Amino acid sequence: MYIKGRFILDEQGRTLILRGCNLGGSSKVPADPPGASRLPDSLANPTAVSFVGRPFPLDEAAAHLDRLKSWGFTFLRLIVTWEALEHQGPGIYDEAYLAYLRKILLLMEERNMQAFIDPHQDAWSRWTGGDGAPAWTIEKIGMDLERLDAVGAALTQQHYGKFHKDAYPRMIWPTNYSRYAAATMLTLFFAGKTYAPETQIEGENVQDWLQERYLACMRHAFRRLKNCKALVGWGTMNEPQPGFVGCRDLETLENAVLTQGALPSPLEAMALASGHPMETPVYTTGIRGIRILRRELINPDGVSLFKEGFTCPWKRAGVWTDGEGRPQLLRRDHFASYEGKNADFVEHFLTPFMERCIERLRDADPAAIFFIEGIPGGRHPSWSPEKHPLVVNAFHWYDGLTLYLKSFRPWFNINTLNRKIVLGRKRVAAMYAEQIGIGTAWTREHMGDIPCLLGEFGLPFDMNRRRAFKTGDYRLHEEALSMYYDAIDAHLLHSTIWNYTADNTHEWGDLWNDEDLSIFSEGRGRALGGWLRPYPMATGGIPLGMGWNRKKGRFWYRCHLNPSISAPTEIFAPLECFGTNPALTVDCPGGAVRAEYNQEARRIYLWNDGFEGEVLITVQAARDTVCRK
Repeated sequence: MYIKGRFILDEQGRTLILRGCNLGGSSKVPADPPGASRLPDSLANPTAVSFVGRPFPLDEAAAHLDRLKSWGFTFLRLIVTWEALEHQGPGIYDEAYLAYLRKILLLMEERNMQAFIDPHQDAWSRWTGGDGAPAWTIEKIGMDLERLDAVGAALTQQHYGKFHKDAYPRMIWPTNYSRYAAATMLTLFFAGKTYAPETQIEGENVQDWLQERYLACMRHAFRRLKNCKALVGWGTMNEPQPGFVGCRDLETLENAVLTQGALPSPLEAMALASGHPMETPVYTTGIRGIRILRRELINPDGVSLFKEGFTCPWKRAGVWTDGEGRPQLLRRDHFASYEGKNADFVEHFLTPFMERCIERLRDADPAAIFFIEGIPGGRHPSWSPEKHPLVVNAFHWYDGLTLYLKSFRPWFNINTLNRKIVLGRKRVAAMYAEQIGIGTAWTREHMGDIPCLLGEFGLPFDMNRRRAFKTGDYRLHEEALSMYYDAIDAHLLHSTIWNYTADNTHEWGDLWNDEDLSIFSEGRGRALGGWLRPYPMATGGIPLGMGWNRKKGRFWYRCHLNPSISAPTEIFAPLECFGTNPALTVDCPGGAVRAEYNQEARRIYLWNDGFEGEVLITVQAARDTVCRK
């Protein structure tokens, strides 16, 4: 696999369209002891954990991989957290876990499957309401892990019942990006030299120290795994966020990923962490926008988050003070500027980090492909492929209304870009394609037209009050997923759906923060009609367009064939879509292209006998297959 312009090609020169999934959702939590977020004790003893068995036990791996391959998912985004690699302490790597990953990659290689490793994080770590970084990164700043929830610095599912009377709220975890612990750690990691120059760890600025540990860990893992042929590359970091960077007024809630529930302003968050009880606004977000419902007292006992000998890094940096016994803001716009300009997180901090990450890892494998991401739903980086080649823009997209409300209506949505109501199936489908197109357009105009991968998208299977779990009727899920894939097809995008969780159950979902987006549960696929569909896997030329009408069982694909490529064009053609005897029609001048359906291989092959030019192939499912849909 290699990159040429905006295309990814195989060793035979064919243009690939990569399809697969994220493997897997429960890889965010340890396998031993069980680390599911619902378990109150799953944050205890952070050094005594193991991720061996994520994404699935080794003795089950072959069955899972065979299933994925039969679904046409031959390209996988393999979820690996920093914590999984280095939980015992700085520089102490889990070699047993790396040996396990090698065995998984070898099993992929046997099946001609490929993967890239995604260093995954959400809201920094499990102790700050997400996943990713080891606990010791937080402790090095002086934070007490046992006090994070008590002072409102984090909101974890593990400890929610201890501090709240109601049930863990639906999709509340993204609010942790606005809480003290995650916002502080992300700011220090990306921009500590600029905004907290006084904060050091072991005599080194906090930014340099944290980034060096992260990069050294990823480089060590890459060196251990680089000889696995199935491993084509590495990501830089999942869904990076700015923390406090760019905030213009620390008494106003900014950079919020989700404005929901009791959320302090940055100043209030800093005061809470230093032991000041605060009444903070309780927000709700709806069709009409954001409203404040009431105020809620947080940290009523005045507990300090910091261990003895440590203090808030922002207090040390002169951002605020409580020298007179109450919080006072000293630098309202402390995070708003960078070297005399308005601070731009992506340009000034994220892009240099990604460049540094690629340089360090490329030293381990010059042929590796790197997958980079901007802010989800926000800015993408600008990029020079001449300076940093072999890079893919692996942006993410979700149907925001459906994801956060866990409810789907195909004829109704809200455009998150302008908050306008969208009515009608065709208009909703067009909105999906338009939103995904923003990422491809940015890549074309500002990133040197490098390849694009939709690294994450997906659907909450527990939507509509979990009705499908009781009835077994997934038709609405299938319609939603089919609309998403139609938008992906419209842009000829590479894609990896979120996610495949081997141990997903209807009761506990993906085992992390009450999410349930796995296409596999309790031993079988869910809503296959929405995502099990034909697509051109490898084209002996240039893809031009495609479409799949699942209700009529009709697929079309248009491409420009190159006579110098002798290997056939391969179209994934699942039996479930086409039956045993689909009708194939090839439209090309002179009839020089042959089409063949191989039911066992689940492929349609186009054999090019020296023809150059455009070809249109139409595939119509067998009549009995259409009738069964």
